[in-house]
Amino acid sequence: MLTLSLARAAAGVGCLALSLTVGAGIACADPDLGPIVNTTCNYGQVMGALNAESPQAAAQFNASPAAQAWLHRFLAAPPGKRQQMAQQAQSLPALQQYTGVIVRVANTCNNY
Repeated sequence: MLTLSLARAAAGVGCLALSLTVGAGIACADPDLGPIVNTTCNYGQVMGALNAESPQAAAQFNASPAAQAWLHRFLAAPPGKRQQMAQQAQSLPALQQYTGVIVRVANTCNNY
């Protein structure tokens, strides 16, 4: 059970990392997932933006192979599947603290 929770948390971190680019200031409200779902950024761009926006969150993300795998799957998925994955990750309370970072990452990853 703990392993499943950690995997879900890691997945959420991956999604949050991607959503950081959407914008700052969004806390527990439902953020616009459009920039996350429709991103054209690749894994390297997302990680570049995450490292720039929040080195601490990047370090946590890099320590989780499950989060890294989730982000790879997310970026390889079509928009409909990404929407579903993002909504699932967004529903995890442990990941809500990363929403602002994810939104910023989603909005800036094309610069990396």
